[in-house]
Amino acid sequence: MTHHIRQPLFRSILFVMGAILPIAALMLVITPSTIRAQALFTHNSNAPVSFDAGRIELQQRQDRVVLSGGADLQQAGLRLRAARVTVAFSDVGSTDISRIDAVGGVDISKGDTRAQGENAIYDLNRRIITMIGNVRLNRGGDTLTGERLTIDLTTGVSSVDGRVGRSGSGAGASNQGRVSGSFAVPQRGDAQDAPQ
Repeated sequence: MTHHIRQPLFRSILFVMGAILPIAALMLVITPSTIRAQALFTHNSNAPVSFDAGRIELQQRQDRVVLSGGADLQQAGLRLRAARVTVAFSDVGSTDISRIDAVGGVDISKGDTRAQGENAIYDLNRRIITMIGNVRLNRGGDTLTGERLTIDLTTGVSSVDGRVGRSGSGAGASNQGRVSGSFAVPQRGDAQDAPQ
């Protein structure tokens, strides 16, 4: 009779372990660094945009505003800084922003995610940020560099395309047409025991 009691108990333990192990494995995959990397994915592109600049020029006929002299825009924790920013509106007389174009030392950041480049286009309707020209993307300890960066705020997918048109010799010649970068690796165990 003891044998019959142990078998259902053993099955119950297996059942519980079968339910717990996938959850534990998922918890290992979703680490704080994975969540931090999603800072832009969770961005609210419908939030109001505030700005600060040295100069503002309203171009009513073109349905846009030009900010210059160190423009600094913020939207729900996302910060965009550039030498010059053009804000385009959806319709004549509307204040609904459809697109933001930034040029000159563009720096976009939110949380531990930071992207830098020469130019950027933020399409609010499509929820896509595109940066062009000597692009650098930092997320936590990870770094990617290339010529073009596309961040899809809907899917959370960021892609970097390689450098184009670099020629000759020098530090960047080996990366012609390629993406380069580094990924941080979490320290595991005792570093002294690792093979050299």
